[in-house]
Amino acid sequence: MSRLAKVLRDHREFNRNRRALSRAIENASPAMRDELLVIAQRQDILR
Repeated sequence: MSRLAKVLRDHREFNRNRRALSRAIENASPAMRDELLVIAQRQDILR
């Protein structure tokens, strides 16, 4: 796989994960929302 293809695939995967996490945070209970936010911050997903 070319380097460009890998970069594009990684970028799409990152965005897909960020959107999924954002949806999960929106639909979560307050306690679960806090846990998800901590996970997102540790992984630098939400900027």
